[in-house]
Amino acid sequence: MMYNKKSPSFNANPINVITLHSEEQAVLASSILEGYDTPIAQLLTCCIEQEGAVYRAVLDGANGAAYDRWLQALRTACQAHGIPMLELHTARYMKEPEQLLAEFHPYLTDNRAFGVMASDVDIEAYFHSTAQADWQHEVDQFLQEQQRESSSSVETQKALIVTAGPGARFISTESHVSLYCDISRELQQKLHREGMGSLGLGPCKDPVETYKHALFLEWPVWEHYRKRELYAFDYYVDMNDQDHPISITTSSLKGLLGALAKQPFRVKPFFAPGIWGGQYLKQLCDLPEDEWDNCAWSFEPIAPENTLLVGVEGHLLELPFPLLLQAYPEQVLGSRNVKLFGDYFPIRFNYLDTIDGDNLSLQVHPQQAYIEETFNDRLTQQESYYIMEQKPDSSPYVALGFTEGMTGEKLLEAVDQAHESHVPLDLKQYVNVLDAHKGDLYMIPPGTVHLSGPNNLVLEISSTTWWFTFKIYDHLRLDKDGQPRPINREFAAANMIDRFDTSFVQEQLVAKPQIQRVQGDSVEELLGEREDLLFQVKRLQLAGPWHDETHGAFVMYNLVEGGRVRLIPEDNEEAAVEWGYAEAQIVPAEVGRYRIEPIGDQPCTLIRAQVAPSWNTPLLPHHWKAE
Repeated sequence: MMYNKKSPSFNANPINVITLHSEEQAVLASSILEGYDTPIAQLLTCCIEQEGAVYRAVLDGANGAAYDRWLQALRTACQAHGIPMLELHTARYMKEPEQLLAEFHPYLTDNRAFGVMASDVDIEAYFHSTAQADWQHEVDQFLQEQQRESSSSVETQKALIVTAGPGARFISTESHVSLYCDISRELQQKLHREGMGSLGLGPCKDPVETYKHALFLEWPVWEHYRKRELYAFDYYVDMNDQDHPISITTSSLKGLLGALAKQPFRVKPFFAPGIWGGQYLKQLCDLPEDEWDNCAWSFEPIAPENTLLVGVEGHLLELPFPLLLQAYPEQVLGSRNVKLFGDYFPIRFNYLDTIDGDNLSLQVHPQQAYIEETFNDRLTQQESYYIMEQKPDSSPYVALGFTEGMTGEKLLEAVDQAHESHVPLDLKQYVNVLDAHKGDLYMIPPGTVHLSGPNNLVLEISSTTWWFTFKIYDHLRLDKDGQPRPINREFAAANMIDRFDTSFVQEQLVAKPQIQRVQGDSVEELLGEREDLLFQVKRLQLAGPWHDETHGAFVMYNLVEGGRVRLIPEDNEEAAVEWGYAEAQIVPAEVGRYRIEPIGDQPCTLIRAQVAPSWNTPLLPHHWKAE
């Protein structure tokens, strides 16, 4: 079936354009370098002109960045200039994979999908205790060899020492120039699918385990290193296109991020297929047919995973969203939210597409105390489902909470029996199966059993985490490998809340819209707010200009009905943004007063999300220290 695309131009690569003053343009012109040739030419000029005989360069950064491309280009340039070059890769100073797997086992665990956040691990743990001394020994040997080969009657030969790979700045201890080479989590996961394992650990058994290694170990350790050390580097290098890296001085990077923090912006969405995925998003977002059997998820935003495409003075940089939050948390989040969440963006939008797809698994998310005690994480998965689209002439539904008298224990007994007998469960005996209609909102606090049935496009408004889904029952489906899909029985048993039953669901989890504000023919409704959900959900029926302000806290919008809208900051109209159906925008706290206008005569409907004014429980990230 072909679906009517509400927006003929869904933009999967939104560029956030930054306009600079003339004096800032001049500084930027010399601080951004494209490709390999220009920065390498500058590096070799410094090497030749500096007083000492040895020039030390550091290429540090993320796992998967194309360090070999830099080394190859440097090698060619050095040969052309007759400059001896020593290449030292940090992998040679790391412990063997078997040793790392053994030492990190408390974080990686024996569970296929879940580990424990490695918040107390530093990058030093990846390296031999003698790593820095071993590096120095190799450097000394190289220098002695160069000295032996040079004639005492000839001027001292220039030489280049390059240390490359994650942790290079730590290993080399000193440098004349340092570059941090970065790639997105999205690209890292693509490289994982092509066979790259998590840093230092070697290939994994399967994609789930690979992601677990990254989520619980590599990213907590190495992204904290990036946050802590980034502005001590001379250059930040966007390596997401390894054929065309873009280097920018870290001081200019911080300036660009400062400008972006003052204007509305949109993150680059990313998509993922799934065993139950549908066809609506695949067509709406024009995903290539030869690569996508279905599209199950689209995330926009989910802060740790998304990037920002930043356009400035003819250059285009792809930057991890956390860089903006870490550099300017109060400007983006607002001071009250920083006290609650530090520099962590606490709310996400994502889509669940089951149109011409299948049921999600019956699932539950961990309660807050459980995720802290079991996984050493700081924020559990609080959710809500907004029904955005449905397949015509179908009977979509959601399942939410237990039927009267049912308990988690009884449900698990029935699931065990279904697996033994291979007879599917009649879900209606165990959970409330509710007819779903476009525009409905269902609130899903931790501990609530739930699923979305076929033929829904759900806009999920949730806290920013997503891996902690405990499958209770997966309809006896087989995975792509032909094996039964894994069930998280032990985790689910510890987190289902029996009192979330039929009457509780009807009274407290099915939204009952309340009109809050009216401007002309435009109406704002409160859809969802609960003490156990950190977010507040509103719906804006937009028929004309709508005037609003951030009140010192970020606001998020998603256009769920209509063609296009425009948001204009009242104090900076040059920063106005437009977006279309199914796209989202973030309005930083710093923006202040703004207005939203529909483009064209067609009325528009937006979902607005923000931290609930009633939420006062701090959920601060690991390592957070207030300035």
